[in-house]
Amino acid sequence: MRGFGSDNHSGVHPRFLKAIERANIDHEPSYGTDSITEKTVQLFKELFGASAETYFVFNGTAANVLSLSAIVKPYGSVLVSDVAHILNDECNAPERQLGIKVIGIKTTNGKLRPEMLRAHLVRRGDQHRSQVQAISITQSTEVGTVYSLDEIRALGEFARAERLKFHVDGARLVNAAESLGVGFREMTTDCGVDVVSVGGTKNGLLFGEAVVFLRPGLTEDLRYVHKQLMQLPSKTRFLSAQFLEFLGTDLWHENARHANAMAKLLSDGLNRSPYAELTQETQANAVFVRFPKDLVAKLRETAFFYVWDELSFECRLMTTWDTKVDDIERLLAQLEHLGSFGR
Repeated sequence: MRGFGSDNHSGVHPRFLKAIERANIDHEPSYGTDSITEKTVQLFKELFGASAETYFVFNGTAANVLSLSAIVKPYGSVLVSDVAHILNDECNAPERQLGIKVIGIKTTNGKLRPEMLRAHLVRRGDQHRSQVQAISITQSTEVGTVYSLDEIRALGEFARAERLKFHVDGARLVNAAESLGVGFREMTTDCGVDVVSVGGTKNGLLFGEAVVFLRPGLTEDLRYVHKQLMQLPSKTRFLSAQFLEFLGTDLWHENARHANAMAKLLSDGLNRSPYAELTQETQANAVFVRFPKDLVAKLRETAFFYVWDELSFECRLMTTWDTKVDDIERLLAQLEHLGSFGR
C-alpha cells in the first residue's frame, strides 16, 4: 500500500538500478579502489570543497557513528536536539560503539541555537564529567524544518569559538538544499561544518550513505575505523555508482524538488481541512499534523503514516521521490469523508 510512512518506504529509483547495472561489467578493484569510486570521490570534492574526504557506508546509523568517531573521544559528549535521530532512533549505537554521551536539548522546531548550547559548556577540564566536544544538527530536521544559512553559520561560529566540532546529519540534505536553493558547499563547508553524513537511501538509492569530512586533520585513522566498524564495502563500486548518478546529474534536484512539492501540496490541503491542525511549518518533505484521535486508525487504512507523539497524537506524513498527486488527493478525500460522515 502506498502511503506516507517514510521516504524509506519507497522503491529504488530506476536510474539507480541502471547505474548499478552499468557498474556490473568486468572486474574492478575492491574496497573503494575502483575507478567508479575514484570518480565519485572527486565529485564530492567538487560539490563540498577540495578538502572533502569521503567514506561510503551501508546505512545512516553507520554514517553518523563514523562521523562522530572522528570528532568525539570516548570520554566526550555531543549536543543534539531532543528529537535528533542519533538520540532517539539508533538504539544507542553511538554510545555503544564509541563510548560517548549524547545529550539532548529541548527544542520546539527541531533546531538548535547557540544560546541553547552555552549552558551545557560547564566543568570543562573536570575529569569527573563528560567533556562536550561536538554539536550535531539534522538538516532537514526530524520535524521537517530547515536551518537557514544564517542559522548554520551562527552554529559554526559558536563551535569554532568554543573549540567544538560541528556535525550535520544530512539524511535529507538534498531536500534541505533544494528548499533553500543553495549548493552543498554553501550549506556546509562555508558555514563551518566539519563533517556531514549525506543520505542516499531516503532519496531513492538501493542502499548506501556517504560520510564527508570537510576539514583537514580529521581522518588520520578513519580508514581503520571504517573497517573496524564493519562499514567498508568490498564491492564499493555498486554503492558509489549510485551517488555518481545521484549527485553528478540533476537527479538529486529532481527527486528533492518533487518530494518537497508533494509535501507542500499535502500540507496546503490539510491546512484547509477543519479536521487537521498543522504543528510544524512544512519546509522540506515532512508534514506534521494532528487529526482527531478517532480518525487516525481509519485514515491509516487509506494511506499509512506514523503517529509521531503517542501522547498528543501528532502525526508525521513523509513524501518522497515517487509520491503521486493521487496519493494526496485520496488521503484528503478520506479525511473529509471520515470527518463529515464516518465518526
